Order: sequence, then C-alpha cells, then structure tokens
Amino acid sequence: MQGQDEVNNVDDSLLLQFEQEVQSKVPHLREEPGAGKAAAIIINATPLVDITKDLKECAKNVFGLDLADKALRVFGKFDSDLLAGSIKVRPAVQIIHDAIATGKLKRGQTIFEATSGNFGIALGQISKLGIDVVALVSRKLQEGVFDELRNEKTRIINLDMDICPAPGMKGNANLMAARATASNVRAQLTELGFDPAIFDKSRSEVEAILASQDIINLAKLLARIYGGFCPEQYDNELNIEAHRTVTAAELDQQLREQGNALSESRIVCTFGTGGTSGGLSRYMMEKYGKKSVHVVFPLGDQDVAGIRTKGKAAGLKFYEPDRYAGQHEVDFRQAKRLLKFFVDKGYDMGESSALALYAVIQMANFGMGGSNFVVMIADGIQKYRKSLEAMAGEEKQQRSLQVPLQEAVSNIGNYDRVVWIHTMYTPRKEGIELIAKSLGVDESKIFVPTAREVEQLLATQQVPKEMEKSLGGANAKPLLVCMMGNTSLRVAEVLAQKGIVAESLNGGISALSAGKGKQIPELVRMATE
Repeated sequence: MQGQDEVNNVDDSLLLQFEQEVQSKVPHLREEPGAGKAAAIIINATPLVDITKDLKECAKNVFGLDLADKALRVFGKFDSDLLAGSIKVRPAVQIIHDAIATGKLKRGQTIFEATSGNFGIALGQISKLGIDVVALVSRKLQEGVFDELRNEKTRIINLDMDICPAPGMKGNANLMAARATASNVRAQLTELGFDPAIFDKSRSEVEAILASQDIINLAKLLARIYGGFCPEQYDNELNIEAHRTVTAAELDQQLREQGNALSESRIVCTFGTGGTSGGLSRYMMEKYGKKSVHVVFPLGDQDVAGIRTKGKAAGLKFYEPDRYAGQHEVDFRQAKRLLKFFVDKGYDMGESSALALYAVIQMANFGMGGSNFVVMIADGIQKYRKSLEAMAGEEKQQRSLQVPLQEAVSNIGNYDRVVWIHTMYTPRKEGIELIAKSLGVDESKIFVPTAREVEQLLATQQVPKEMEKSLGGANAKPLLVCMMGNTSLRVAEVLAQKGIVAESLNGGISALSAGKGKQIPELVRMATE
C-alpha cells in the first residue's frame, strides 16, 4: 500500500519537465518500435575518440618511452562532453528520475547529498527546475569545483573533513571536534534558511556521525529530518545500473560501429564512488563472461579531485576488487604532466582522466601491448585550470632533479654511484647488466637498497640508517634509477629536503630497455624484502 501511495503522489508536472529538459539530453536507451529489446539503441552517445597516436607521442616526448612498436589502440570515452560536464550526470539523472517517478521527490523538497564535486554539479540541473540542492563538501575541494557548484546554483555546506573517511576512522572519534563542526553545520543551515530547532532535536545524532567524519550519512540524516531527499550515490544501486544498462551498452555499440569489439578491450577507469567500475564490470561478465575493467587509484598520499585512494575505496560499498581485471596505483604527479600535454593538444579532460591514461602508458610499457584500451574521460579541464597553471613551477623544480639518459651518460663521472630505487621491484642480474652497460659504469658501482627501505623513506620522509650506506653518505652524489623515473624522482625530492644532492634518471630502466629487445619482466622481479 505504501508503494502505491507513493506512486499516486507523483509530481507529474515535475516528472514531465525533468524528462523533457534533462533526461532527454543525456545518453539513454531507445527501443525501436516492434523490434524487441535487442534492437535498443543509445541516443545522445558521448564521443569515442581514437587517441592512440597522441598517447604514444606523449609517452615518448614527456616520459621518454617508445611505444611505437606496441600493437595497441587507445580510445577515449569523452563524458566531459555531457550535460554538466562529467560522467556523474549519468547516475544523477537515473537516480533523480526514479525518485520523482516513485513520489520520493517533489517540488518544495530539498536534495541533500555528500559530493566531491561532479555529482553535486550534475544535481545542479534539477535546481533549475525549482528543486533546491544542498551539497555537503570538503573544504579541500579546488576553487574551480566550488565555482562550478555555485554556477549551477547549488547551495553548499563546507566541512573540514574528507567525504569518504578512511576505513577504521569510526574507531578514532573526536567528540570535541565533532561538537564544533556540528555548530558550524547548524550555522550554515540557518544561513541557508533551514529551521535550527529541527537540527537541535537531532544534535546528538549529528555529533555521533561527525565524530566518525561520515559526511555520507550526515547527508542522509539531514534529508530525513528536513523532509528532503538524499540520492545516496555511494550506496544507491542505480549508480551501478546507470553504467551497466547505458554506459557499457553505449561503448559496445560505438566500438562495433567502428569495426572493433568491446569483448576484446580493456576498460580503464578511476574510482570515485565505484558506480562506473561496478556497472561496466557487471556488463562485461554478464554479456561476455570475462573480467575486463582495470581500476586506477592515485598513490596513498595523493589527493586527486573526486577520486579515492585504494585505502579509502576499501571502505565503500561499491569497491568490488573481485570483479576487476586489475587494480593500479599510479603517481598523480606524473599524470599531471600527461594532463598538460593533452590539454595543450586541445583535449577536454580532467585530473582523473589523466590518471587513467597514465596507467595505460604503464600497462602498455610493462607488457600489456597488443590490446585495445577504452579509457573513461570522466570530466573536463575547466575546473582544474588553476591547478594546471600551478604545474609550471612544480615542473621547473622537478626538472632540476631529473636527468635525461644522454646527459647522464655524458656526465656519468659526476656521480659517485648508481642506486636502484623502488618499493616493489628489484633488478635481476640482467637488469644490473643493462644499467651498467647503458650508463657506462662498472656493475660494482650499482647499489640496491631493499624495497622496504625505500618504502620507509617515502612514508616517513626520513632516510633509514640502513639506506645511508647504499646512498654513499651525505657528501655523495648518486644517480637514482627506478622503473619509469617516478619513484626515483620522489626519493630525490626527499633527499633534496635533507640537503643530499641526487638526480633521478628520466624514464628509468624502461627508457634503458627501449630498443634493446628486452622486456621489463626479464630485467626486474618482485622484491622479497
């Protein structure tokens, strides 16, 4: 009876307006009359662009990696072309349409949602139809994201905490901080026109939620006490369904039209809520019986707009590693160099997309060539432009710590030793031989600290005593070599802060092996200590 009452209480005028002004403008399925479900086609598909040539050019010019002989094709799925500028409009439209059609959302109500930006911007489309939207966000958001939220007339509550707390945070409750934050939330709600007396009745529940730094459940609570609606993007199965039923079918249709096959492709995406990876992985398993989705995360100490680290993803409902073909943690600082390259080429892509594309370069370089890759370009560059402009100074600093192969060889006498640096891999005998031969040094001048020591240095920003000997002491000048030049650059930066002069070989052992007929697995192995 309750479900029937909700259906009878549908705001039909809002539903019609939403379908005409919002839903009709985003990708959706349309079944051909009388042709059956199998003949359904996607309307308003976003561009699927072959970016192979530019990715290979980026690999060579930016990272010193030659992928010319790799038989791979890379397609970018440009959801930056969508209404509201991001992939998040897909689940947002499906969730809001369902809420209106079932009577859960009507004019006069307010939508409350925790967001890292893009979902809140997508919800701004409904605010144009007379529904108020309140986004609960972290102050850590970039200024450009705040600007776009405001442009969509979304009202904002700022909080000094992450949208997604790390797993285990509930055991570290800080009640004093929670009380102060609750007062801050109350003041902001009052300023937005909400009755503070209603908030006060649930004050203890609010403080308990804030003590766990759980903005997701705070949004649900505010929707409940103020008679609003919460999309619950982090837990709503429609987030998955939007990508299983439309995004995946759209990719399938477009690749087929271009003479390619989704069944033979690797799909690469980053992790925000897990909706994209969850929907795409389900589709591939249901239709083709295989795992094809590769999920990309930034390194654990890095902050990428709207994207979770692997550690924080592990606390979310839609983190489903058993469904993935692979998980990849990559260095966002290197991905930012790729971002600049593609933006300068005229591509509209944001930070998470650069992270995913950089992961493809790594996969191709480490033996996954001969494959088709489909990379989800989740949003555009506009809200990240200020961050991109700030990269110029960072790049200048990094360049002073990096050295190209030819320059390193020409000045090899300036280095006291060569030091292998990595947290996961150690060189085989063949790897040591290649490093020595390529740089023109004796193998006795190559030192290999343990992976554990390197990991400890990066985690603590202090040089472990055991590693000091490998580095040659405070007065030595080592040349650092790793897999692709990323880990060695990070170590060089830490050493520079300690007054130790070191340089990182640009491109690492991957650059040394280019054109030598050697594959990376022949040169390195997993470290055991």
